[in-house]
Amino acid sequence: MFTRRSTGLVGALALALTLSACGSSDNDADTPGKNDTRVFTADNGKVTIPAHPERVVATGYAVPTLIEAGAPLVGISSWKRGEPMMDDKELATYKKLTKVAGEQASETNYEAIAEAKPDLIVLGVPAPVLGDIDMKRLKSIAPVVAVGPMLPTQWREVSRKHADAAGVLAQYDTMKTTYETKAAELKKKYQSVLPQLKLGHVGSYGDTSKGTFQREFNGSWGTNVAQDIGANYYGKVKKPGPGSKSVSEYPSMEELGDSLGQADAITYSVNADGSVPPSVKAVLDSKLWQNLPAVKKKMTFPIACTEAATYSDALKTLDAIDKSFAPLLAK
Repeated sequence: MFTRRSTGLVGALALALTLSACGSSDNDADTPGKNDTRVFTADNGKVTIPAHPERVVATGYAVPTLIEAGAPLVGISSWKRGEPMMDDKELATYKKLTKVAGEQASETNYEAIAEAKPDLIVLGVPAPVLGDIDMKRLKSIAPVVAVGPMLPTQWREVSRKHADAAGVLAQYDTMKTTYETKAAELKKKYQSVLPQLKLGHVGSYGDTSKGTFQREFNGSWGTNVAQDIGANYYGKVKKPGPGSKSVSEYPSMEELGDSLGQADAITYSVNADGSVPPSVKAVLDSKLWQNLPAVKKKMTFPIACTEAATYSDALKTLDAIDKSFAPLLAK
């Protein structure tokens, strides 16, 4: 329901969807009271929500954002893909909170959500996935705001809307500023070497059983944070599809040379602990990989935390990129 591998994200995501901006308050009082409301524009339309939510249920992409921002959470979905990137405090909060949904839409526990007595439900899922959720039932429990990414880069806009709906924008903006400051510092640090390189990226979602690897371009999971510091990933998807298929493709291993042969340097995704996922290891072990010009020149760079979905996560990605790219400054 909430992972990048879901059908909603990798399969039938529509590129045309526009993630709408948030609405303004319905109440003009200088100091809104407990029962004040406002209209919030989400993927599921305009929704009247509490101006100051006190009991929030979050699912999918909303989970890490609202944990980091200190939202008043009373229930969350599982978010296994983000666990390795959580710090000790975030992980403790994550484990403590009642799980009212799993990783799939079929694992939504409507009774558990009702028992949590939320005054706001924030669904961090893409619009196509909403068809797998009993929205009528959820709306009978509390106002429902659904905002999900259609493209990997949209975690920025989406996370802001989650924080806005939950009333924790101040905390969110602090983390955003910290990230942008760090990214600007690294962009300056690598400005003499990074922008001149034609980069390629090997993602972690290749299918070894089918003999394919994942090539990611600008705007994809493994590339978008590096782009913030001046990296440029050359080329484009040969046969673009909806959603993430517009920024990544899955060539056969035999096409490794054709796909990445022009790269001056190649980055590749690794796990948060630095270990290499099987799908990436299959590429690195290939004889075709060893014949790539960038590999022969030792211009390959592992990057951890490439699935960042919040600014806190992305700060970890920046640290991983900085550590990996450091040898560029010595060349």
